Amino acid sequence: MDPAPTPKKREKLEAWLRYYDDLGLGVFYSDRSRTGERALQSAEPVVIAPVEATPAPKLIPPNPPPLRMPSHASVLSVVSESSLFESIDRVENDTLERIREDLGECTRCRLHKQRNKIVFGAGNPRAELVFVGEGPGHDEDVQGLPFVGRAGKLLTQMIEAMGLRREDVYICNVVKCRPPENRKPEDDEVATCSPYLFRQLEVIGPKAVVCLGATAAQALLKTKDSISRYRGQWFEFRGTKLLVTYHPAYLLRNPAAKGDVWKDLQKVMALLGIVPPKKSAR
Repeated sequence: MDPAPTPKKREKLEAWLRYYDDLGLGVFYSDRSRTGERALQSAEPVVIAPVEATPAPKLIPPNPPPLRMPSHASVLSVVSESSLFESIDRVENDTLERIREDLGECTRCRLHKQRNKIVFGAGNPRAELVFVGEGPGHDEDVQGLPFVGRAGKLLTQMIEAMGLRREDVYICNVVKCRPPENRKPEDDEVATCSPYLFRQLEVIGPKAVVCLGATAAQALLKTKDSISRYRGQWFEFRGTKLLVTYHPAYLLRNPAAKGDVWKDLQKVMALLGIVPPKKSAR
């Protein structure tokens, strides 16, 4: 039987285990315990394990062990570099057409049972700007196109106010089938469908991604925080700038929030170098 490790060796070993856990490699070792250890949830390979404290660390040996942020700090999982798990979902010479073909007439989760049409996405396949919503509503389910109902018309107005057209951008959702009664998608439904969204974003390669609403933001940033904690802030997501703002459906219920959304869109315009059109004098 091997002798018990010395306190110094044990401390060093625990540092390496924390290091691997921060990298999302916890599934490769077992029988470990430490205070505050997060449970790894089973999901598709492309769903990146949440980060409790800081963005994904550089590959630097943990000597000393990685520093932890104060408990009062906002915790968001913002992945700025590729991880071992992210690389799994990348398909060589991938295209939107191939992704749609792989999706097929999807029956991978319960959402297919009541859907009418799959809503894959629409717009410029090389767009610099991608809008990501929560999921299709009634009108989208009927037409098979994203954001074509009342909220979609408002989104069109938002895009045009930026000096763009709908065909200049790409619009899609976290889930491709309408949740019954427009309910929020369940975590397992998001986990099942999000790999196709990740592939879409990878193929398009936009300069900016705008998450419309909390569901889209939580799916991409891997957080359960309220949208008020990160709305209007820039994050790094797979090498792309990501900004969160309110969903157009929320604006229909709360028109006073339109000013906040316009401020958010102006940040996107500044990033992309877009000059808004001048209003004609009447």
